[in-house]
Amino acid sequence: MKILAVDDQPLILKSVEHKLKKAGYEVIFAESGIEAIEKYQAIQPDLIILDLMMPEMDGFEVMRILKQKKGSDTPIIVMTGADEEESLIKAFELGADDYVQKPVGLNELVIRTNKLLNVPLHRGTSVTKKQEAQSVQKNIVGVVIPCYNEENRLKGEYFTDFVKRKLGYHLCFVNDGSKDNTLQVLHKIAEGKDDFISVYNCVQNGGKAEAVRQGILHLTQDKQIDYFGYLDADLSTNFEDFEDLVTTLTNSEFKIVAGSRMARMGANITKEGGRAIISKSINLIIRNILGMSFNDTQCGAKVMTRDVAENMFNDKFLTSWLFDVEIFLRMKKFFGVESVQKIICEQPLKRWIHEDGSHLSMKDSFKILFQLVQIKMKY
Repeated sequence: MKILAVDDQPLILKSVEHKLKKAGYEVIFAESGIEAIEKYQAIQPDLIILDLMMPEMDGFEVMRILKQKKGSDTPIIVMTGADEEESLIKAFELGADDYVQKPVGLNELVIRTNKLLNVPLHRGTSVTKKQEAQSVQKNIVGVVIPCYNEENRLKGEYFTDFVKRKLGYHLCFVNDGSKDNTLQVLHKIAEGKDDFISVYNCVQNGGKAEAVRQGILHLTQDKQIDYFGYLDADLSTNFEDFEDLVTTLTNSEFKIVAGSRMARMGANITKEGGRAIISKSINLIIRNILGMSFNDTQCGAKVMTRDVAENMFNDKFLTSWLFDVEIFLRMKKFFGVESVQKIICEQPLKRWIHEDGSHLSMKDSFKILFQLVQIKMKY
């Protein structure tokens, strides 16, 4: 049986295709409403899986043409990130046979497909006790992971396992001119996973700020990505917490959600004693410079909307380790003093562990004080 999958985000289409092929279906995909109409006429599919929010011709118009103008009786499953009741009602009025909201598990999608096509419900569904069921996310998220001499700290299996389960994330490792075998390790992690993991190589070491900046600019070229973020290679902030940041961004009007390493009941936040004291001192100065009551600007886990990614990373940062402060100052100038505090969210993490081998030394921490003066003068 043939299924036509329609979505303007190829990353989602390839995930759906892979799963449905395992269930025994032939899958043809279209990345626009116009292409969907053309392929429908060419292949006459047995079922259509249709996204609603697409440019030029949305899913509603596709259904209107197929159901009302062409009199098609091909069953349609709407799979969308739209969560308004009006969208659901309109979809069924136009002839949808089923409606699922992202995020959605791929096993669930297969079961719904099987039901509409009258095949055994659980054909093609599987998940072991050691696995978490795969799911298609509501938004495509690009994550930059800067790496400098991380050969011995990179947890390859953790990254690959994550992208297998969370179909909607693209990890971009940026090799920042490493002098060890980091680049080779990264290529091994990405091998065979080009759609979900990529490696961006900077021949010369430019520092963390420039590595993150180059990675973000690289990812913004991919128009299917909705949100952009960055995460430390040592996973001192893990993916579970990072997903919480994404959820907050998705369900709010914020433009950037920043992780915060606030020690509190129920959270596992550990820092070396000396680093903790210096961090508090530096933070007081940063608050004064920003004019905003941040608890922790320097946490290496943040996620933002496309407009922030496209406008705050064009110019090089003044410092390598304090670029987060510069991002907020650039946002303050770009969005205005009154608006900026309404679009930035600082979210406490459940876990943050200082890993051995951090490239920021105590000596570097004292250098930061001088760099803060430079930032104050520039901005």
